Amino acid sequence: MTTSPSFLTAEMREQAIGVQSNPLTMEVEKGAIMKFAEAIGDNNPLWTDEVLARKRKYGGLITPPTFLRSIRIERPELPFDLPFTRLLDGGSDWEYFQPVRVGDHITATSQITDLQERSGRMGLMIIMTNLITYVNQFKEIVATQTNTSIRY
Repeated sequence: MTTSPSFLTAEMREQAIGVQSNPLTMEVEKGAIMKFAEAIGDNNPLWTDEVLARKRKYGGLITPPTFLRSIRIERPELPFDLPFTRLLDGGSDWEYFQPVRVGDHITATSQITDLQERSGRMGLMIIMTNLITYVNQFKEIVATQTNTSIRY
């Protein structure tokens, strides 16, 4: 097996780390919560039964934790082109701070926090880590997602 030539330089890493996406904001709608819960097969009354949810500690419908995955985000623009055509989701780690409620305006912003180069069976790969921050209209961070993507 031959070793693939290197692509990523220290200067490129320095240019990329810290780059942020444009923020995108979405209003959380009751119907979207209920459709999402139905799609994932989760009938928890906190996100499917408004009458019951109003009697619980949150006082109304909230989103399932994975709902934030459905919010559209922009990827940060790298200051250089990657010569790789394939993209693989390398997984995510989530941290939750506040419930997301009907009517909330959630703004998502993504920032590149790491960029590495590795060789694997498929050849040279670029491993990018992004921190996606989800903030409500009160400027409260409701959740963060650390996402890893692999370009090869």
